[in-house]
Amino acid sequence: MAYRVRKVNYCYVTVPSRAGQGAKVLAALKDAGVNLLAFSGFPTKKGKAQLDLIADNMAPLKKAAKKYGWRLSKVKKGFIAQGDDEVGAAHRHIQKLADQKINITAADAVAAGKGRYGMIFWVKAKDYDRAAKALNAK
Repeated sequence: MAYRVRKVNYCYVTVPSRAGQGAKVLAALKDAGVNLLAFSGFPTKKGKAQLDLIADNMAPLKKAAKKYGWRLSKVKKGFIAQGDDEVGAAHRHIQKLADQKINITAADAVAAGKGRYGMIFWVKAKDYDRAAKALNAK
């Protein structure tokens, strides 16, 4: 039953919603040595996609964005949960926030193999500190 919840910073870049755009951004980040903790991409307004970039260090990400001419959003906050993959692994975090009446803006969870899971999730900025406390996030 070992798990941890971590506070993270992230930003996003908006790209054309076309095949290969995500690969192009990820290749540039790889070449720049940016270590991503998580990545999420989804369509937004007509013909565009948002790529959320959750990095362990924002400085190399910002440097890469400048080099490639990307317009990054302001830095935002979220959470990453990691731990043993077991029945109800994601539920424990969701329930802690529900108990505090904190709405989750978005969440993505996945079994990571070898008995592990991971989840990224976001709450409104006004609820972030309360959520961090409820989750005992470091």
